[in-house]
Amino acid sequence: QVQLVESGGGLVQAGGSLRLSCAASGSVFSINVMGWYRQAPGKQRELVARITSGGTTTYADSVRGRFTISRDNAENTVYLQLNSLKPEDTAVYYCNVFHMGRNYWGQGTQVTVSS
Repeated sequence: QVQLVESGGGLVQAGGSLRLSCAASGSVFSINVMGWYRQAPGKQRELVARITSGGTTTYADSVRGRFTISRDNAENTVYLQLNSLKPEDTAVYYCNVFHMGRNYWGQGTQVTVSS
């Protein structure tokens, strides 16, 4: 079992920045992929970014160049730096870990960008 605890969401004006954190605990030995998804009202959950233990990253086209994902393998923590935020980035952001054949999700953290 893996437990995920997120922090760092909030309300920010367009053009502003936020940093999300997600700490994994439990059976966390050698977690490969950690990532962030988001879900806006009335929309499906979508991938924002993910990172492997080796540092390979993947970004959604809509956030590439504005968001940066990173991780601390020793602390089993993944971060998402959100810059140049837009109102359309408003969503609940979920931390995700794929480990030992299972998907684990955090509780979600709200990001609201005002115009």
